[in-house]
Amino acid sequence: MASAAEQLAANVNLSAFGKSEELKKRILFTLGALIVYRLGTYVPLPGIDPEAFAKSFFGQSKGMLELFNMFAGGAVQRRAIFALNIMPYISASIIIQLLTSVFPSLESLKKEGEQGRKVLNQYTRYLTVALATFQAYAMAIGLEGQQGVVTEPGLFFRITTVVTLVGGTMFLMWLGEQITSRGIGNGSSLIIFAGIVAAFPSAIVSTLELGRQGAISTGIILGVIAMSFLVIAFIVFMERAQRRLLITYPKRQHGNRVYEGQTSFLPLKLNTAGVIPPIFASSLLLLPTTVANFYQSTGSESIFATISAYFGHGRPLYMLAYVGLIVFFAFFYTAIVFNPTETADNLKKHGGFIPGIRPGERTAKFIDDVLMRITVLGAAYLAIICLLPEGLIAYANLPFYFGGTSLLIVVSVTMDTVSQIHGHMQAQQYEGLIRKTKLKGRRK
Repeated sequence: MASAAEQLAANVNLSAFGKSEELKKRILFTLGALIVYRLGTYVPLPGIDPEAFAKSFFGQSKGMLELFNMFAGGAVQRRAIFALNIMPYISASIIIQLLTSVFPSLESLKKEGEQGRKVLNQYTRYLTVALATFQAYAMAIGLEGQQGVVTEPGLFFRITTVVTLVGGTMFLMWLGEQITSRGIGNGSSLIIFAGIVAAFPSAIVSTLELGRQGAISTGIILGVIAMSFLVIAFIVFMERAQRRLLITYPKRQHGNRVYEGQTSFLPLKLNTAGVIPPIFASSLLLLPTTVANFYQSTGSESIFATISAYFGHGRPLYMLAYVGLIVFFAFFYTAIVFNPTETADNLKKHGGFIPGIRPGERTAKFIDDVLMRITVLGAAYLAIICLLPEGLIAYANLPFYFGGTSLLIVVSVTMDTVSQIHGHMQAQQYEGLIRKTKLKGRRK
């Protein structure tokens, strides 16, 4: 017989969606906010020569600019005010998480609940301003170093560029927070998701155009389509995979009442680190190519050109370094976001234990061992997802948007957003059942 939760989930359908006015308002608010973001990616920076910048960009499109342009939804290519996108905010959030595990004062703030979370969020905003200012100034210097790109280089151009780019980043940070609180899904993730998805149509058109011109065979195009569906299905399967640890709670007595023992599960995701390892690995590996492109006119051009050749897409050294960095960041970030000792202490405080494992230190060691084993599978999964498209990109010269990182972000954000929509619909159904029960009780 199906449980009450399963029966409730089975009743969630389109009619329930039509009755949920709050959910429709949240979805419309999210769509409106994303439209505002997309419009901002077409507002250009002042003082830039469009034609000169376009030539310079396409000459450097194999480096980090390509990665940033993908996350920014083409804003870098269009020298828009949202060129930095929300990446400084994400970087600041990750840095604060790392510092929280290092400094006891920040860790105590994390344990203070809502008040501590507000203080950490404020620290994250301050760090976002600092990172965005540094990146914006570096971008202004880089634009001035490219001949003919800046119409009137100088201090005024640097100040206006820094103010404009930092203001764009802070606006996107605020917009993401508004989506999270008043919309549906995670605001920061949806902004990156919208930027990547917006570039898919042009990438598909360019691929089909290459096929029409004979640069890519029809078999390769069909293979790419089939591989994309298989990769998406594999990502969905692996992102939903969990290792559930059985938790048992003994009988408890409060006053004259005796509560029976209960059992629950501690779910451990196979991929605890999420999309952080591929993003960090891609950023680090694209640094040599970017430096080589920016220093073509210097005397060290040959050195950077050699490094760039060895770390090009599809090269054996690039693939090996890519896998190594993905595995490293998968284990590193998992160790940061999940603390087995803290989890074991919480179980011990509430009287829970894993059958056959002594509470306390033994439980923490057991959880850590299980987490290490499943992280090996998670890191291997991330490496496979990111290497298969990389080989295809290098072999067939396909657009960057078919990379594993972009597909992983799109699928993960879609699953998270759909899960939140499903949760709102379940809550709507549950409230309806409660109202019906109260009406029946009044009639009786």
